[in-house]
Amino acid sequence: MQHAKNLSEYNKELREALDNTFLRGAMDKFATAYPVGRANAFSGYDIDSLVQEVVQSKDAAIGQLDTLYADFKAKAEANGVHVHLAKTGDEANEIIARIAKDNGCKKIVKSKSMTAEETLLNHRLEEDGLEITETDLGEWIIQLRHEGPSHMVMPAIHLSRYQVAELFSQVTQQDQSSDIQRLVKVARRELRQKYADADMGISGANFAIAETGTIGIVTNEGNARLVTTLPRVHVALAGIEKLCSTLEDALKSLRVLTKNATGQALTSYVTWISGANECQTGPNGKKEMHIVFLDNGRSELAKDPLFSQVLRCVRCGACANVCPVYRMVGGHQMGHIYIGAIGLILTYFFHGKEKAKNLVQNCINCEACKHICAAGIDLPRLIKEIHARILDEDGHPLPSLLLAKLMKNRKLFHSFLRMAQTAQRPLTGGTQYIRHLPQIFAKDHGFKALPAIAAKPFRDRFAELKPHVAAPRYRIALFSGCVQDFVYPEQLEAALKVLAAHDVDVDFPMDQSCCGLPLQMMGEKKACADVASQNIAAMAGEYDYIITLCASCASHLTHNYPFLLGEHDSSAKAFAAKVLPFSAFLVDVLGVDADKFTQNHDRATLHAPCHLCRGMGVVEQPRKLLTIGGYEYAPADQEQVCCGFGGTYSAKFPGISEEILKHKLTDAGRTGADVLVTECPGCIMQLRGGAEKNKAGFEVRHIAEVLADHLKK
Repeated sequence: MQHAKNLSEYNKELREALDNTFLRGAMDKFATAYPVGRANAFSGYDIDSLVQEVVQSKDAAIGQLDTLYADFKAKAEANGVHVHLAKTGDEANEIIARIAKDNGCKKIVKSKSMTAEETLLNHRLEEDGLEITETDLGEWIIQLRHEGPSHMVMPAIHLSRYQVAELFSQVTQQDQSSDIQRLVKVARRELRQKYADADMGISGANFAIAETGTIGIVTNEGNARLVTTLPRVHVALAGIEKLCSTLEDALKSLRVLTKNATGQALTSYVTWISGANECQTGPNGKKEMHIVFLDNGRSELAKDPLFSQVLRCVRCGACANVCPVYRMVGGHQMGHIYIGAIGLILTYFFHGKEKAKNLVQNCINCEACKHICAAGIDLPRLIKEIHARILDEDGHPLPSLLLAKLMKNRKLFHSFLRMAQTAQRPLTGGTQYIRHLPQIFAKDHGFKALPAIAAKPFRDRFAELKPHVAAPRYRIALFSGCVQDFVYPEQLEAALKVLAAHDVDVDFPMDQSCCGLPLQMMGEKKACADVASQNIAAMAGEYDYIITLCASCASHLTHNYPFLLGEHDSSAKAFAAKVLPFSAFLVDVLGVDADKFTQNHDRATLHAPCHLCRGMGVVEQPRKLLTIGGYEYAPADQEQVCCGFGGTYSAKFPGISEEILKHKLTDAGRTGADVLVTECPGCIMQLRGGAEKNKAGFEVRHIAEVLADHLKK
């Protein structure tokens, strides 16, 4: 589990995880298999509609938790169930410990419960000398290993069958086969007597239905039914956010839960419990049942206009399943107790900022978690908001403060870039790359060639390059961002040629600056908002559209500017409504066709930038453009998987960035393409730098460049 430590120590732990070959292999297999299974499970369903149903029912429940609790308590107690409400994790543990003591319980069996992990319930009960046995196979394995879960649904996904066989051999004191079916039989044999001997069974609950006082438990193993029926005392521990009004509301979440979690159409067991069962061994022939609801800050979260959405979480774990960082390092480094993107958020609220401050920086902002979330939670935004909060609470580090001051002053920022162009000359050797990386960076950042700053930025060339369009169809403003302006001006020049060929009049407002996304990634929210205001003012002319060739800029300008400046800022909304990515403008607005391009049919594959395919929902347009532009489009298996750049992420976590990059280059190489095409200068910096360093055998170019290459003269 993650404890408070500095970023350097955290990076050392990440390196250990990256060097764990079995962990990497297991994560890779799951990461490639999961999307296929999920797609099959959701085949024929309208996923967006299912998710929206969950959002509506969950939000309705979050707004009336007090009422739902009162209704549930009344119904459940009428059914003979004891209902408790604990303000904190410690209080919940004490309630359960008291129940065990009052009933003379000595042996306890548990089914899977992340809430019990949250409160560290096992540790508390063991202090009273109680014997607690986890009965979920994965949970039992990690209990025997004295470690926490590495996934919310698959807690032992990080272990091989050989490791489990060795563990079971130690437990049984007999050599055990590594055959999976035999290992399962060993677990059943060892656990069977535990059920028979147990005085108390502890479970979680996926749903708590106020209308009937019923709890619902979703599992893939039969252990939960044994835990809740065989012992004479049953205690269910659940967060108050599990409350819902009706069975139908519970079923809305159930419809997406297993499909999103493991790619199953339906889970093996769904158990509904509406009261205490008959029990021959219990006092008066009755089983004693308790339900302990845990608050632990949830009621305050429910009142937060931004963060209340985290209480929608159905605990499917899909945000980890698609996370490129989780794929590289696993859950023990991508969470504290709760794992994945939702875990980064919950760690802050449930376990404090010291355990969260490194974790929230380890989000690469690829938005895969938001795209997959069964409850429609804007996970990346919340993670970045927590990062900013922690900096406000603890103080901003000097590097980010200096960057914030620099980027807030456009003239100073651009002067700095011009000076850097002169200062870099001894390091470039006259090439387009920085060939001699300073030793301070060489060890961790030498996995890719870094580009040199261009001799002349685009803004200094625009006046002479601006084409004359006699009868323009549209008048647009070109938003460059800082990388294309000062590092890759040739991409913007290529765009000018393509746009001019389609009768578009282009303006380049000179007061524009960096979009501000690097500031957001570093937690400098206030400076980011200041930069947003400056760019909106710079683009205040009469333009039909604001076009950018940077996917990250497009997403940031569209989605973050209105959020940063507030819902009442009409200028931010008007500005955002005009922003379009380059490929979307060409296909959806201009309707470009093949007549303008030569049809050489060079073989090209695509890398879809995260903020284009997910942030902006632009997927088919780049594919169409390659075909229209005379290229043979060769799809890559992982076209929409992150390249590992993430702006400042690559600088903070170079080890992870490097491994993600290797996956991308290998995947692109399998297509046999001559060129890897993308629509983001940051992705180009990462992919081209890696391709150059590793002699990948293909070019990496912006889509504007490859289209300009095929323009008919």
